[in-house]
Amino acid sequence: MPKAKSAYICTECGVQSPRWQGQCPQCRVWNTLVEAIVERGAGGAPVRKVGVAGTVAKIQMLAALEAREEPRIPSGIAEFDRVLGGGLVAGGVVLIGGDPGIGKSTLLLQALCRLAEEHPVVYVSGEESGEQVALRAQRLQLAPGGLQLLTEINLERILDSLAETAPRVAVIDSIQTLYSENLQSAPGSVGQVRECAAQLTRHAKQSGVTLILVGHVTKDGALAGPRVLEHIVDTVLYFEGDTHSSFRLVRACKNRFGAVNELGVFAMTERGLKGVSNPSAIFLSQHDASVSGSCVLVTQEGTRPLLVEIQALVDSAQSPNPRRLSVGLEPTRLAMLLAVMHRHAGIVCFDQDVFVNAVGGVKIAEPAADLAILLAIASSLRDRPLPRGLAVFGEVGLAGEIRPAPRGQERLKEAAKLGFTTAIVPRANLPRQAIPGIAVHGVDRVDRALEIAREIGQG
Repeated sequence: MPKAKSAYICTECGVQSPRWQGQCPQCRVWNTLVEAIVERGAGGAPVRKVGVAGTVAKIQMLAALEAREEPRIPSGIAEFDRVLGGGLVAGGVVLIGGDPGIGKSTLLLQALCRLAEEHPVVYVSGEESGEQVALRAQRLQLAPGGLQLLTEINLERILDSLAETAPRVAVIDSIQTLYSENLQSAPGSVGQVRECAAQLTRHAKQSGVTLILVGHVTKDGALAGPRVLEHIVDTVLYFEGDTHSSFRLVRACKNRFGAVNELGVFAMTERGLKGVSNPSAIFLSQHDASVSGSCVLVTQEGTRPLLVEIQALVDSAQSPNPRRLSVGLEPTRLAMLLAVMHRHAGIVCFDQDVFVNAVGGVKIAEPAADLAILLAIASSLRDRPLPRGLAVFGEVGLAGEIRPAPRGQERLKEAAKLGFTTAIVPRANLPRQAIPGIAVHGVDRVDRALEIAREIGQG
């Protein structure tokens, strides 16, 4: 087999160049030439592509295919399996990213040590030496057992080792450290990351091994490297949380074998990451007395309802331009919600600094948090605490209407289970049958929601 040749391809117009140039010779755009492998057969003809099983793909009738549920491989960590959709899938490729030191390697080493008790597994370390990995396992008091370790960054050697050992699960830590001999660019470049990920994914589909790739992130929190990296893999997981806190969140942003936006909650201990069975407890602050500016939101993360405390602080602005700051919530929606509250509820905040925070370091992207944010802001502005035992959810529209949120019944049952006695929800989310232990108030306008909250507090 002749060695594959590489060329530089423009990401804008697709023209090929034998060497790198700062400007594309065709479309004249700067910094768009990326190194890639150009496969050629005899006589310079392109190589015929094959399917994931190693044979030439054929057209099939969709109705003739038998749909079946993919068998799962439990990792031994319940919260990790929840995020994955029930466990690892044979031939699946998982990409997990997060800030340095947040616990990616720790979690994967724990999972591999448990998987090694029943399956052949391989840990490929490109960033740490074997002694460093062994020291971490000793510090976490893990029993490596049959865990196999490979310290290598050459892609071809890694593929040969995986083909020889035929593991059930393999971890690549990390994808940015690998390089292919067919490319001249340095490890971590766009061409190297894309080619290494494509080769590893092809091997996983052909051999049935489950691959877990660790990816670096940028300063903005996104996975480093080309965006196509997330399209190649089957599952994308993100580590969230403050490194100064003991709690870590693992969120599924893409999953071909399970639910998207599923959330796993872990606590960092001396013996590694431990799953949190009742995550709502870490997102609720324990106040000795009622405080203003605090409202409990019932949010939905994948299939799991969570109760999160939303805190707001409204203070007189000390400059002509009042500040609008939100942590853990959509920053662009805060200004919109303040305008809606001014227009449809008569509450003015144009001369006030407004700060909003989601307790526990969780990031909430769903619009069902709008109503809780408004109630927390109104409570802080008036310096009047909201009633104890009140839970809220609902989306706010520009016309001042309260729109329904999905899975409202599950949210209310979770609030009642945790001891909340009152809820303000969109009218469309009112349960058909009463839920024991909780009184539910349905609203369809912003001003009405504020009135009900005031009436409950006075009663």
